[in-house]
Amino acid sequence: MSVSESDLEVDEKPRLSLSTAGARTLATTTKSVPQMQSITPRWLLKKLSWIQVSGGAYRVNRRLTYTVGDGRITFVSTADQVRVIPQELREIPLLRDFTDDASLTALADRFRQREYAAGDVIAEAGQPADRVFLVAYGKVSKLGTGPYGDPVSLGSLADGDYFGEQALTGSDRTWDFTAKAATRVIVLELQFQAFQEMNGQSEPLRAHIQDVLSRPVRSQNARGEAEISLSAGHAGEPDLPGTFVDYETSPREYELGVAQTVLRVHTRVADLYNQPMNQTEQQLRLTIEALRERQEDDLINNRDFGLLHNADLKQRIQTISGPPTPADMDELLSRRRKTQLFLAHPRTIAAIGRECTARGVYPDPVPVDGRMVMGWRGVPIFPCDKIPVTEQGTSSILAMRTGEKSEGVIGLQRTGLPDEKEPGLNVRFMRITEKAILEYLVSAYYSVAVLVPDALGILENVELGR
Repeated sequence: MSVSESDLEVDEKPRLSLSTAGARTLATTTKSVPQMQSITPRWLLKKLSWIQVSGGAYRVNRRLTYTVGDGRITFVSTADQVRVIPQELREIPLLRDFTDDASLTALADRFRQREYAAGDVIAEAGQPADRVFLVAYGKVSKLGTGPYGDPVSLGSLADGDYFGEQALTGSDRTWDFTAKAATRVIVLELQFQAFQEMNGQSEPLRAHIQDVLSRPVRSQNARGEAEISLSAGHAGEPDLPGTFVDYETSPREYELGVAQTVLRVHTRVADLYNQPMNQTEQQLRLTIEALRERQEDDLINNRDFGLLHNADLKQRIQTISGPPTPADMDELLSRRRKTQLFLAHPRTIAAIGRECTARGVYPDPVPVDGRMVMGWRGVPIFPCDKIPVTEQGTSSILAMRTGEKSEGVIGLQRTGLPDEKEPGLNVRFMRITEKAILEYLVSAYYSVAVLVPDALGILENVELGR
């Protein structure tokens, strides 16, 4: 590249003042504190009511509830063949307490695999209910007839659900609804005749069925809790019923989980490079931020106490058509009293907005802590990127009420720890190693508890790509 004479003339001119490059060698640089891209709003940690757990565990005492067969059934597959795990058949009410594994294995072998395309009818209302269906894959819509003859949706069934279990009792019943495949569906079906053949060949199964059918029906309320006998609207002096409130004999206990790390800082760094910012404090600040992010992730996804894995199965619902429609949000909202917040992945919130806009519905924003947040029916929808999005582009929406007085979802923590830095988090000096490195143990203790089942609900399999 050639250099012009004019350029040479400019470079040869004497400088009349100090250059900015030279000046910067004497100037004090204004610096930011270390930035961290992974810090999120952590709305769940902010909105939970935190309860002090002095003994390291929290026991949730509830009224006695008669729970029968409300779990999901697990399957195994080899290539395109699906089989139910025999022990999982105990999720069916009639087989709840059946302990003979050999009979369960023989019964599992009698299930036959069936596949249906989207739109196919699996069971039709009014037809004899002579078989039980286990949904191994896909989504099944339950359709009924409204009071004026118009079709209505009665909900959806998905992987692990079942229906038609009343057929095993031999009762002469018909289907109360039409089961239609909303997507490609794989089911395992067991006809009543096959069950009767198995019943005749297995003495333990026959004895168990007779025992179950002969048991008296225990009184319970609409929530499945043991009934409290009361009398109201009487006149005169009738004998009043006696009663008591029965409790669960084995209540669940939540132990505090922990997230820990060892922070290392060289003494030379801590001694010589602490101006204008304390290096140890900045290292601690970023470490604590990472621990808090992990804490919120555990409260959502931990298999022992995380909300996604501990919601009651009766509080898990499926979308009507896939994407999160206003009708889906209303159904999720109606499942509990005093819903205080929704939690959803940011992509899910965007999908809610798209579905509302497509229908001409514009949710009103809700003021929260001095800012406006997207809401539904006055309930704020908070973003939480800890809620997973699957490779198929589906996610979940959580709805909950919080607080101990509201019998809601509560956060558990232990305060008053030695060397406590924040509530439930402490920083303890460990040692100085032979390499002159300072070591600090940073620990956060936490958990989350659902006091009653309807405090938490989940809209599952929310499709984000449509």
